[in-house]
Amino acid sequence: MTELTRVRGIVFDLDGTLVDGFEGIATGVNAARAAAGLAPLSRAEVTSHVGRGLDDLLAATLPPEERERGVRVFRAAYDRICEAESRPMPGAPAVLRQLASRGFRLSVASNKLAPYSMRILRALGLADGLTAVHGPDSAGRPKPDPAMIEACLEAMGVDRERAIYVGDMPLDIAAARSAGVGVVLLAGGAASRADLDATGVCVLDGLAELATALPHGPE
Repeated sequence: MTELTRVRGIVFDLDGTLVDGFEGIATGVNAARAAAGLAPLSRAEVTSHVGRGLDDLLAATLPPEERERGVRVFRAAYDRICEAESRPMPGAPAVLRQLASRGFRLSVASNKLAPYSMRILRALGLADGLTAVHGPDSAGRPKPDPAMIEACLEAMGVDRERAIYVGDMPLDIAAARSAGVGVVLLAGGAASRADLDATGVCVLDGLAELATALPHGPE
């Protein structure tokens, strides 16, 4: 793993890392299920399938014959509520401001489409200080492919040896390793603390602990 003392650039995941957007995702999934005549799922059930993008999410929550329509219904519903049904993860606004003021380069790489990520980040006051926001639509492929993390590194002007990816689930380890950057996982997102601890990588309690663990500023 990249030594935290050498970190100059930080690429963040979005849902479960900077933003708790699981309520809005559940609303979109349940709109698609309702259109298919299916009962709603709980937020926890939906959250357990989040992370690999919309196609995988709907593959896990809709029968095959409903998935094409499900994408349209999900996006129509999510477009209406993505901002209202998202909130910052604890400490996110203050930590992002602090890290930017300390000289770190910051960006976001999420399997959510980049325009949705930008809308949510702006609505929650988290967009200032971010150099780039990428998703599979802007970078070409979803995580764990390295494309979006690599696009963030290029935009930040940071070598992979001086960067970390910060996420909330084991998938984020694969994404970081595919891009050749270090990885830190934060508890409190989509995966349980036990599942995170079992990965053997650095797991922190949240964004405030991340800010404390990093040096005062890049070398």
